[in-house]
Amino acid sequence: MTRRIVRTAAQLTGAAIFAFLIIAFLDRNYRVLPNSLHGYMPSHHPGLVVTDATIVTCSSLNPFSSCDLDTKEWHRVDKDLYLGKTWTTTAYLYVSRKHEEDLTEDDTVVVDIMVGKLHPQPKGETEDLWESRPGGLWLKRSAKKQASDSNQAVTDLDVLFGDDAVEARDGWTITGTPLLLNTGGSLPCVQLTVRRGPHREIKKPQPRIRDDGRYKIMQIGDLHLSTGVGVCREAVPDKYNGGKCEADPRTLDFVSRVLDEEKPDLVVLSGDQVNGDTAPDAPTAMFKILSILIERKIPYAAIFGNHDDEKTMSREAQMAIMESLPYSLSIAGPAEIDGVGNYYVEVLARGKTDHSALTIYLLDTHAYTPDERNFPGYDWVKPNQIEWFKKTAAGLKKNHDEYTGRHMDIAFIHIPLTEYADFNLPRVGEWKEGVTAPVYNSGFRDALVEQGVVMVSAGHDHCNDYCSLSLSGEGENKTPALWMCYAGGSGFGGYAGYGGYHRRVRLFEVDTNEARIKTWKRLEYGEIAARIDEQIIVDGGKPQAKPNPS
Repeated sequence: MTRRIVRTAAQLTGAAIFAFLIIAFLDRNYRVLPNSLHGYMPSHHPGLVVTDATIVTCSSLNPFSSCDLDTKEWHRVDKDLYLGKTWTTTAYLYVSRKHEEDLTEDDTVVVDIMVGKLHPQPKGETEDLWESRPGGLWLKRSAKKQASDSNQAVTDLDVLFGDDAVEARDGWTITGTPLLLNTGGSLPCVQLTVRRGPHREIKKPQPRIRDDGRYKIMQIGDLHLSTGVGVCREAVPDKYNGGKCEADPRTLDFVSRVLDEEKPDLVVLSGDQVNGDTAPDAPTAMFKILSILIERKIPYAAIFGNHDDEKTMSREAQMAIMESLPYSLSIAGPAEIDGVGNYYVEVLARGKTDHSALTIYLLDTHAYTPDERNFPGYDWVKPNQIEWFKKTAAGLKKNHDEYTGRHMDIAFIHIPLTEYADFNLPRVGEWKEGVTAPVYNSGFRDALVEQGVVMVSAGHDHCNDYCSLSLSGEGENKTPALWMCYAGGSGFGGYAGYGGYHRRVRLFEVDTNEARIKTWKRLEYGEIAARIDEQIIVDGGKPQAKPNPS
């Protein structure tokens, strides 16, 4: 009797599983189940799909002209396709989207999208599935229920600007042909970019010391990228590849070359990635450098400078984009702390241990002074940031003490500390321009020393590239406390000059075997194969007493 019951139960279970699979297959293709059940289907991932798209143009000369559509049906991509550069004309991309579970039998889903003057229907195809929209936009839509489940279904649209625009977002592709707009040739072209399939969550990489005990960091400072190719400033030489110097292509060629030669384990973008004045669309500028890092599978951590959000997208919005991208370690940081981008990165020791061998602190140094009368110039690290840093460092100490080697702490900022301006400190490298550090000293240097940070590196002053040694104590009892370095400017969209300046980047090689940090610079022009001013700044886990050749 028991055997019969078991056999019957097994048969019923098998039949139920078979029926479930049949129903799941039918629902995936023909939607046979009610919408209320879709969220519980294991093979179904409801989300937004694009059902229509259009371009709306309006003119300030026509009182009846409007760029507004029904917000219940349409979502506006909030970028003027003319970048606000025309007196009378504005235009926007509008997208209609629906949740998959809300689709009805009358709805169609966009499964393909193209831009061009000519009808994209292939020869010999009798059924006309393409629909025309303004701006040379062509949509292929399908009423088949399985279309929304396909990885080819269009799930979002956006625009980028310029012939040099690239995508950095996972699942997104630029269509290839710019939208057909009357820009008069004076504005960057408008590139339609398409996401297909569902949004995929990106898992952040976990940095780890290499098996040889080393870890290389490349600091890229002051890229000053634009929307469009940008204009070179004080370029040496002023021609490039036998032709006119274009800022962003030349900058990115340089950075790409050094990345391929040095093969860093981490890139720190230390601010002014975006040149706000010439980047009305910040993502277009950001994606240029980020796509290069993503393509090479190099993790990166970014902070902001005073130009990143100048006349363009806010720091919060830029950081939200970076947080969502592949290989990004960038984090906005605590909302209650001043600034955007106060965080740290733990680099774990080699092997499979969970102990940190290196901690990298990154802090927002803001932009311009809030008190021009008393403290003219630039802003400073705020008291609550310093308190956050001290509490964070103290909280990490227990874990760091469990590391069998000598743990090290380093930091990156954009605007240099007030102490950088001390001309009497020992230094290696070029001091070509005045140090534009904050006049008000908030005491962050002392906090760094107190918590055992051995090196801090800044950007901001493009033509300074030195490392100087800050000391503690008085008179003959002074001891090495903190190395303070500059990256030097890397981007041709930012200023240079000062008698001729070659763009550069800075490298740090951490050797956990010896608790040693070595640093050098690489140039865009001139001695391009050389390690400029190579020196050991930390040995045995402590700052070296004087510049020490490697």
